[in-house]
Amino acid sequence: MRPKKEEHPEYYNYYVDLVKQEDVVNALTETKKTNLDFIKNIPIELANYAYADGKWTTKQVLIHCIDTERIMATRALRFARGDSQKSTSFDENLYAANSHADLRSLKDIEEEFDAVRNATIALFRSFSFETLMAVGTSPGGIVTVNSVGYMICGHSQHHLNIIKERYLKK
Repeated sequence: MRPKKEEHPEYYNYYVDLVKQEDVVNALTETKKTNLDFIKNIPIELANYAYADGKWTTKQVLIHCIDTERIMATRALRFARGDSQKSTSFDENLYAANSHADLRSLKDIEEEFDAVRNATIALFRSFSFETLMAVGTSPGGIVTVNSVGYMICGHSQHHLNIIKERYLKK
């Protein structure tokens, strides 16, 4: 079931609203296919392209999606297992700067995205309804495990939309 607005900080609404599926496992599974299809169709000549000075390259954006998914899935696992410690934020620009994206191929990044998403799907598939309703404290506030899954999907969709609008229209 889709998360209710009170199940996550207001900041998550934008990402959750980008997801059309009514079930988190279906959302993760269906968006995996569309995301992989999108990545496969990025022209190789735009892999290291940044649309402005100081902006990430296409490959850095994709790796950011992977990094964020790993972090969010870890948060979901912690909340599902009853860990009551507040999750910490991360410096996305530091992560991007240290991702060595320029040394990686789009194919390699595509394969990593696939592997990470498969692990995320397996994790969420293991959760009961009660576990999906478990709450934890993210850097932005209280959030359910279910909302974290929707956030993962919506966050990737947000960044793929940016790639489509700002990188592929070169």
